[in-house]
Amino acid sequence: MNSSKNTFKIAFGGICLAFTIFAVFLASIVPGLELTFYAVSSLFTAAVIIESGIKAGFMLYGASCILCFILIPDKVALIPFVFFFGIYGVIKFIAEKSKNPLGQIIIKTLFFMAIFGTGFFFFKSLFFGNISLPDYSLWVLVPGSLLIFILYDYIYTLMIRLYRQRIKRDQKGIKLS
Repeated sequence: MNSSKNTFKIAFGGICLAFTIFAVFLASIVPGLELTFYAVSSLFTAAVIIESGIKAGFMLYGASCILCFILIPDKVALIPFVFFFGIYGVIKFIAEKSKNPLGQIIIKTLFFMAIFGTGFFFFKSLFFGNISLPDYSLWVLVPGSLLIFILYDYIYTLMIRLYRQRIKRDQKGIKLS
């Protein structure tokens, strides 16, 4: 029985790794839908954490970063995935271990603002890769991006619930949302 669980976890991790790389590849070649494909690529980390734990989530993130750098020709397009979308499932899991909902929001928002701020102020053209930001003032971009992040986190939570209710058979797994 234990052997079949381990086999499932390894196979599931490999499938999630393949889907992650495919989504990042699509983000690098399909104009206008980059953020959508990056967001989809981040969901597989959550599924792996639910099925196999946080260590497996870190392993998926690391393996996907390495394989994306090897397989995807547009290296600049990998930057949003490597620094934000790829690791977000792990950050969300860590933040939501807190029982305080306000603390969860603060941790996730601080992570987002640190990545967004670093990318915007220091490495705008490199960090955002093929994501084009409008030429609005910071007073519009920062709150707008924060609202989009909150929407992203909410949709991410809904997708985790959908996965738990419709796909995952054993509900005794790790709580991610």
